[in-house]
Amino acid sequence: MIATIAKFFRFCRPEDARKFYLSLVLGVAAGFFKALQVPAIAIVLGPCIGINGPLGMLQIAEAAVCMAVALIGEGLIKAKSSMLQTEAGYSTASHKRIEIAAHLRYLPMGYFNKNSLGHIASVATNTMENLENVATRVVMLVAEGLIVTLLIAVMMFAFDWRVACVTLLGVGVVIILSEWMQHVATSLSKRKLETDAEQVAEVLEYVQGLAEVKSYGLVGERSQKLNDAIKRNVDANTRMELGLIPLMGVQRFSSKLTGVAICGFSVYFYLNQSMDMLTCIMMIICSYMIYTALDAAGTYSTLLRIVDGSVDLAEDILSTPVMDVTGDDAQPESCDVRMDDVSFAYDEKMVLTDVTLDVPDHAAVALVGPSGSGKTTAARLMARFWDPASGTVSLGEKDERTYAMDSLMRNFSFVFQHTYLFHDTVANNIRFGAADASMEDVTAAAKQACAYDFIMALPNGFDTVIGEGGATLSGGEQQRISIARAIMKDAPIVILDEATANVDPENEMDLMAAISSLARDKTVIIIAHRLKTVRDADRIYVLKDGRVVQSGRHDELMREGGVYRDFVDAREQAVSWRL
Repeated sequence: MIATIAKFFRFCRPEDARKFYLSLVLGVAAGFFKALQVPAIAIVLGPCIGINGPLGMLQIAEAAVCMAVALIGEGLIKAKSSMLQTEAGYSTASHKRIEIAAHLRYLPMGYFNKNSLGHIASVATNTMENLENVATRVVMLVAEGLIVTLLIAVMMFAFDWRVACVTLLGVGVVIILSEWMQHVATSLSKRKLETDAEQVAEVLEYVQGLAEVKSYGLVGERSQKLNDAIKRNVDANTRMELGLIPLMGVQRFSSKLTGVAICGFSVYFYLNQSMDMLTCIMMIICSYMIYTALDAAGTYSTLLRIVDGSVDLAEDILSTPVMDVTGDDAQPESCDVRMDDVSFAYDEKMVLTDVTLDVPDHAAVALVGPSGSGKTTAARLMARFWDPASGTVSLGEKDERTYAMDSLMRNFSFVFQHTYLFHDTVANNIRFGAADASMEDVTAAAKQACAYDFIMALPNGFDTVIGEGGATLSGGEQQRISIARAIMKDAPIVILDEATANVDPENEMDLMAAISSLARDKTVIIIAHRLKTVRDADRIYVLKDGRVVQSGRHDELMREGGVYRDFVDAREQAVSWRL
């Protein structure tokens, strides 16, 4: 219990942890004010049982003032304490989301092959929501309950050490039961958090693939998969609740038993005349106060395992080793890119083996080959999406690992086969390459990308909000906005990964003009299957099974024969094929 609370405080930012600590201090202060109700009662009760003379207006006034101070002080302090808890809880969750997002930037792309989008989304949403809503309340209620209970128990030593010892013994039993419950809850909460992630993953997959699901008439089959994930999540939550309810009952019984024991021993000591009546009554009143605090601490302690698991999930992402992104914040002397004897594998699958290739400054180099030959992997290694298992990738004759990551990425622009556009205005999607760009620059980039005309035809022009992922635009329109974004960034190296693969003939001419504008006076790396896209490249590298098997210009490779000529012949036959 205590270890989990300490882990949560370590997880928070120092400034948020300080707010939690201050809230705890205020909780203790609220406990002091709550304890003032005891002397207020004693002031009135003493005269009623023949102690301290007859009851007069002075005693009634003193008791009223004492009770008013207790209630007002406790109320004000609890309000401030709750405000601090709320601020710190939401601040912790929001900053951890930002920290996770920043951390993901520097993880190798292989991480995202092993960890589904659903898992990451679940941690950033469900897990953080658990922390900001559940964890904050649970941690503070348990901590405050324990502190207030111990505080009252210590104060009881001033009245009767025997009853105080009984109280401490009861608190110890409740803490032991809480630790036992958390041990039992470990597997239950782990399964709950796992099914949370599975459910989010299935929802995302279902929504993103809904068009394909409907087109193949698989709505029932795919919805059943989603329903199964939801059912597993419901079952995990239900099992957790049902598994912990009996234990919670035992713990609550022990809390009540502690109060009963305090009352019983107090009455026994009074009857054998080793305790006076006023002290006996005060001990009985204290037993109810202790039960209230102890019951709150015990009841909510079962949820500490969720807190523990949530912190572990977030820490699991944050502790995943990032690529070494430190280095020189420097601009390369030239924009030539070279791979020397590079090998790379996804997990155990070797993708590239001893690849050596050179992309000279201001040259256009094409990578061709059958699907799965390693073209995209090679291009992304050049931009340091990963680090190679062996060999080196250099920019400007300098190992890319010696550059700071942000400094390195300033040199690359990308146009991928599948473009991602954000649920934002067209202008802001173009500005993604240069956040501070003026509207004039955005317009100029759109014109260069041959996107201006279709943008102006949209309902609100550049201020039109497009659907997430660019769902409200055609494939060619999405690509041209992506190219405008790359033009805006104006990086010296451009990587085109199948940029024209999914474009219809009507859009292809505009798209090729946009690409020509983007690639002007740049170092260009092209991945393409279309012959017209690669035949004018300064050099073509042909990959097969993760190795470079041929290199040269188009005419040289055609004379040489082999894989490249087979590739060209196959493409020409495909183009000439008709229904």
